[in-house]
Amino acid sequence: MEVLVAHSLTGRITEDLMYKAFKAVKKNRGAAGIDRVSIRMFERHLEKNLKALMRDMKDGSFWPFPLRREYIPKEPGKFRPLGIPAVRDRVAQEVVRRLMEPYFEPYFSPYSFGFRPDRNCHQAIAITLSWFKRGYRIVLDADIKGFFDNIPHSLIMKLVARKIADGNILRLIEKFLKSGVMEEGVFKKTEIGTPQGGVISPLLANIVLDVLDKELAKHGYVFVRYADDFIVLAKSRPEIEKAHEIVRSVIEGQLGLQLSPEKTKITTFAEGFDFLGFHINESRLTIRAKSLKKLQEKIKVMTIRSHNFSDDLIQEFNAMLRGVANYYRFAGRSHVKLQFQALDCLIRRRLRSMKSKRISRADNRKIPNRFFEKHGLVSLCSLL
Repeated sequence: MEVLVAHSLTGRITEDLMYKAFKAVKKNRGAAGIDRVSIRMFERHLEKNLKALMRDMKDGSFWPFPLRREYIPKEPGKFRPLGIPAVRDRVAQEVVRRLMEPYFEPYFSPYSFGFRPDRNCHQAIAITLSWFKRGYRIVLDADIKGFFDNIPHSLIMKLVARKIADGNILRLIEKFLKSGVMEEGVFKKTEIGTPQGGVISPLLANIVLDVLDKELAKHGYVFVRYADDFIVLAKSRPEIEKAHEIVRSVIEGQLGLQLSPEKTKITTFAEGFDFLGFHINESRLTIRAKSLKKLQEKIKVMTIRSHNFSDDLIQEFNAMLRGVANYYRFAGRSHVKLQFQALDCLIRRRLRSMKSKRISRADNRKIPNRFFEKHGLVSLCSLL
C-alpha cells in the first residue's frame, strides 16, 4: 500500500469543515473550559466564532487556552486527571483530527479497536474469544504506566510528521500539546503527555501505539488493542515470554514509556483475566470485579439517604441502567444474569432506605417492587 503524505492541509480548512467539527463537539457535549464558555454560549454566535477560529488557525495566530484540570473517580481512593479544553479549542482539535485521520487510519492494525471509525469494545472482545477458540490460550495482560500523561511530545511530533508535512498543522498539534493546565488557579506547563479529555488525544495515542502493533505483527503475534489497553495471545508459554520481551523493548526502549510491573502479567484463559470491563475465562464472560464495585459505588452515591426519592432520580437510574445493560448483555444472559439480579436488589434496597429514611427489612413489604415499577424504574434483568 502506497503511503500517503499530506503536504497542504491548511487549505482544506473550510467553513463547512468548521461547522461539521462544531456539530461533532456539540454531539459529544462536555463542560466549558477555563474561559467558562459553554457549547450553548459558543453556538449563540456560531458563524462569527467559527469564522474567527478558522482565520486564526489558517494564519498561524491561533493559540489554545490552558486546559481546565478535573479529576474523575478511577477506583476507590484513586482519580484520573482530565484536561478539559475550551469549546473553541475542542472545535480546532476536531478540525485537525478530521484532516489527519485519513492519512493514518488505513495503515492501523486490524486488531486495534479503540477510537476508530466503525470499531468498538464488543468487536475487541469477540476477536479475543475467537483467538481462544483457535488455540491461543496463553495471555500477556499488559499495562502501560500513566500512558496518556507520559508520551514524549518529541515522539508524537516525529510520528505525526511521517505523514503530515504541513508545517502549520504540525505547529497546531504542538500548541495543543503544550497549552498547559490550570489547576486551582495555578498555571502548569505541559512538557509531556497528551491530555485525556482532548479531542485529538485518542488519534495521537493510536499513532504512537501503532509502533507496537507493527512490531508484534512483524514477529507473527496475535493481539487485541483498545487504545492503551491491550493483550497479546500465544499457544505456549515460551512464545508469550518472548512477546513480553518484545513489548517491553518497544514500550520502554522505542516509546520511552514504562510497563507497570504490578499490573503486567502472563496468565491463561483457564485462570481468567480482565479486559475492557469484562472478566474473561475459558467458560464465561462476566462483569469484572472492579467494574462491578464501581457500579455499586455509583448506586450508593445516587441513593444517599438524606436526599429525596423522586421521579427525576428514577429517570437518572434508567439512563444509567440502559447503558450498563447495552454494554454487558454482550456477554449473554446466562453469564451476567446473577450479577444483574444482585445490582437490581441493591438499587431497590437503597431506594427503600432513601424513601423511608431508614434501613429496615419490613420496608420490603411496605414498599414492594411494584411501587418502583409504577414509578417507571426498569430492572437490569428485564433489559437482558
